[in-house]
Amino acid sequence: MRLILVRHPQPLVATGVCYGRSDLAVSEDQLARTLTALSAALPRGLPLYSSPLQRCTTLAAELAPLLQSPAPLLDARIAEIDFGDWEMRPWDDIPRADIDAWAADLVNYRPGGGESVLQMAGRVAAFHADLQRQQRDAIIICHAGAMRLLSACHTGLAPAAMALQAARHPHQIGYGATLILQSQTSGQ
Repeated sequence: MRLILVRHPQPLVATGVCYGRSDLAVSEDQLARTLTALSAALPRGLPLYSSPLQRCTTLAAELAPLLQSPAPLLDARIAEIDFGDWEMRPWDDIPRADIDAWAADLVNYRPGGGESVLQMAGRVAAFHADLQRQQRDAIIICHAGAMRLLSACHTGLAPAAMALQAARHPHQIGYGATLILQSQTSGQ
């Protein structure tokens, strides 16, 4: 089974603003550039899964006909983390003590009273388990956080270990970037 993870295009949000679960649009230019690159690179006819956030659904809806894929299947389990009260606030406006508390417990702390990385890892693991049961290749349009957790899950890690791995390593996944996860043997 091969999973092709695709990060959404850059959303319309100011630099330095905390966003996760916020439902942000993307610019037409960013969408067009991402579509051009992906439509030439991705395989045809595979099922498409998408986070329900519009920065993903917009890309998935436009990409499906280009790839001759069925309509995208939306799944909230691959949405980005919920930063609670931190959502859409400049990082510089979030109290240093709150950020330090998160840094002290990257796995269990709920930034802004939202969702912990462990909670997100649990829902991403459930999504991955469903895909594993289907045993078919798929394209997944989602977020950097979901991509990191899916990658950790695909190696066999349990949610707590997935969360720890994802939280400890800053991501370097560009907007519109792809990551291919390949099962090592059939039946995985």
